[in-house]
Order: sequence, then C-alpha cells, then structure tokens
Amino acid sequence: MLLRLIPKVFYADLQVGLDLFVRCLGFEVLHQDDTISVLGRDGAKVYLMQNAALAALDRPELAIETDDIAAIYQEVKARAPEVLHPNSRTVQRKPWGAQEFAVLDSTTVCVVFRQW
Repeated sequence: MLLRLIPKVFYADLQVGLDLFVRCLGFEVLHQDDTISVLGRDGAKVYLMQNAALAALDRPELAIETDDIAAIYQEVKARAPEVLHPNSRTVQRKPWGAQEFAVLDSTTVCVVFRQW
C-alpha cells in the first residue's frame, strides 16, 4: 500500500538545494515555481521548498538506499567532489552492516547513500 516517503527540504535560497540535488546528484526538475521544486531520479523524489523561516529551524539528514553504491559514489565524486561529507568522504562499511557515503551542502543538509 505505501509506495514511498517523499521529504520536503526547506531552503532560504532554493538555488542551494537545486545545486546539491540537480548538479551534484543528478536529479531532474519535474516541477518548479517560485516556492517549490519537485525533483526526481530513478525512484527517488524530493520537494525543495523556499521558506527561510522553516529552513532556519532544521537542516535534515536524508538517506537514499541504492543497489549500486560504487556507481553512485563514482558519479558524485566525478561531478561534485566538494560536496562529499568530511566525515564520510568514501564508501565504508558501517558497524550495522551497510556500506555508506554522504554529501553535505553549504547549509548542512546531509544526504547519506546506503547499500545493505
């Protein structure tokens, strides 16, 4: 019954989010107006919302599960190595068994890529 969970991420400057998700992570813009951008790639979607007040309250950490973490890592590393998270710059097996790496934008929104 449940198909997917789609997060909203609030930004004071929507261009920061578009840079992370479109330029760095390869998402496509599915819809865009003055206050919202709907982005998608493969089966993943995210809504970026222009709202400085809500952006100031929380900078989320999102996780995306993949079945080919090595390919995603190589893609991000080639496209935008500057966004690789300083504490998770390479694919590593974590104590809980997943392989992970992460990216971090200039507002500290974090996206973790995970393969079980």
